[in-house]
This record gives sequence, structure tokens and C-alpha cells, in this order.
Amino acid sequence: MKGTSIKKVLILVTILAVPGFLYYLLQDQGKNRYKPLPFFGKKEVGRTFHSVRGKLIPDTIYHKVSDFQLVNQIGDTVSWENYKGKIIVLNVFYTRSNDTLVSFANKAMRVFDATYAKNKAVGFIGITIDPVNDTQEVLAKYAGKLVAEPGKWDLLTGDSTKLYDLLNNGLIIDARREPINGQLKFVYSNMFVLIDTQRRIRGYYEATSQEALSKLDDEIKVLLAEELRNTKDGR
Repeated sequence: MKGTSIKKVLILVTILAVPGFLYYLLQDQGKNRYKPLPFFGKKEVGRTFHSVRGKLIPDTIYHKVSDFQLVNQIGDTVSWENYKGKIIVLNVFYTRSNDTLVSFANKAMRVFDATYAKNKAVGFIGITIDPVNDTQEVLAKYAGKLVAEPGKWDLLTGDSTKLYDLLNNGLIIDARREPINGQLKFVYSNMFVLIDTQRRIRGYYEATSQEALSKLDDEIKVLLAEELRNTKDGR
């Protein structure tokens, strides 16, 4: 009888303890239920620290996309200041392309633009790799065909030297012109780039892959959740 009573007590204690343990897991571990997105580009250890459970951890300084001054489809000069507090999805294009890859990427961007039309925390940028031809006037007509609203989906052009420096060094996208069969052709990485509110690159996605585009949609949502959590935590 005595042994039976002890068993009953142990079972009761277990029943009472399990909900409390599960609650602890949800509260303590639930903040990181999703897998954090990676950071792309060079990283270095900073001289400042942050505290995790009372332990000082050195801050990591991540690559940030360099600032710029480019012109959008309505002639406004824009810089990163115009996108302050926004998550950005960015791609490259050029209007004279007959390539189906550019057309596919534009259609994909239109879908994202429509999906997040009412979300002010998400913005879209297209940067031309043919700034000599793609003037502001040309981009204005092109934006009309795409239904790209300035401020939400900006198509940008500008000085070719500064623009290519931004693409290759800031965004780490391979973009250049090189002779192919006796003609100068544009060669570039046909990627969507996901950038957080601190101008850090969080993902690259092949513009012609439906699987990659679905992943981008998922990771926009992950990044929105991350930004919301950081705001609540005061970071």
C-alpha cells in the first residue's frame, strides 16, 4: 500500500509539473521558433557588447549596403534615407532587354508589390544596369507599364560609375558589360536581394526560380517578425 501511494504521488507531481515545463519552453524558447536569417558580406567583431543572460557578448558588425543618390521614375533624388525603417526587396533590370529573364523578374516583383501594397514596412527597388539609355524619362514610361508606384516601387538610374559601384560592392551583385560575339552585352546576377532596416543583406533569391521566390516571400515575413521583436526589445 505504501509503495502504491508513493507511485500515485509521483504521477501527480509529474502531471502538475509538465504544464509548467511546457510553459517555460514556450516562454523561454518560443521567441526563437523561427530560424533567424543569415547576414551576407564581410563581418567583424565590434568593440561594443550586449548582454545575454548576464553574459557579455561582443557585437558583430555586419556589411551594410553603401548609401547612394539616384533618381527614380518621377525625377526625385532618393537615398537610403527615403527607405528608413523599411525592409527592401531589390533587383536589377534594363528596359531594352528582350530577355525573358527580365520579364519574369518584373512579373514576380509585381506580385510582391501587390502582396505587400498595404504594408508600409516593405518597399521595392529596381536598379537599371543601363543608365546611359535608361534615363528618368525612359523609366517613367517603363514604370507605367509595370504599374510601379514611386515611393513603393522605385525604378532608379544615375551616374554609371557610382551605380556599378553600388551594385558590385554595396549589394555584392555581379554586374558588368563585356564583349560577347563581337557585341557588348550586359552580364549580371539575376537575383532578388532582401535588405533589412539597417541596410544589411539578409538573402539572395534567383529571380526565375519559383521555389526561391516562395522562400523570399516566407523570409520577408520572418524579417518582419524579427524587426517587430527587435523594436519590442528596444534594439
